[in-house]
Amino acid sequence: MTSSSLRPSYKEAQERLLKWCENVTRNYESVKIRNFTTDFADGLAFCAIIHHYFPDEFDFNKLNRDNKQNNFDLAFRIAKEKAHVHPLLDTDDLIHGELDKKCVFTYLLTLYHGLKNHQTNKLLLS
Repeated sequence: MTSSSLRPSYKEAQERLLKWCENVTRNYESVKIRNFTTDFADGLAFCAIIHHYFPDEFDFNKLNRDNKQNNFDLAFRIAKEKAHVHPLLDTDDLIHGELDKKCVFTYLLTLYHGLKNHQTNKLLLS
């Protein structure tokens, strides 16, 4: 078996990442994730993922789905500060344009790895 046959296909990777997003956000009633576009359009899904890992950083229940700018900026700032994941997405583009599925997927994949590394480092230091 070659190493390339061990790697998931792009579609499989998308499905796995979407499943991770669903699992991480399952306790957030205002967030339902089924895709990488419209379900991330107001920033709450990003905030829910970040809040799951860093619940003391902000009060998720005070967020407003209509305040997209704040939601995106908050999620990206905390991800950068706490998990060292730099924003690959531009808030203005997300608010005023269409969400690009591949860009959102790429950021979420980077976020996934950053958060997993953060958790591993936290366990090693405790």
